[in-house]
Amino acid sequence: MVAFRLNCPNCGSRPYTEFSFGGEARRSDLEEGYEQAWLPDNAAGVQTERWFHSAGCGRWLTVRRDTLTNKVDAID
Repeated sequence: MVAFRLNCPNCGSRPYTEFSFGGEARRSDLEEGYEQAWLPDNAAGVQTERWFHSAGCGRWLTVRRDTLTNKVDAID
């Protein structure tokens, strides 16, 4: 895996190793089937993900990251 950094709004730019991966950020509701709600797409390319700053401030971040290059496009 190519190393990358995430820019935490509280702590600044930090290596991804300070964060815990929370999975793809997906919308779900009770009407969706098991596959849609619980099985990630795991597709190559840009996806929206959740990361938890476990070695820092304890904040959850929503990140748009290209899984091929690890380039972070946006953080909410």
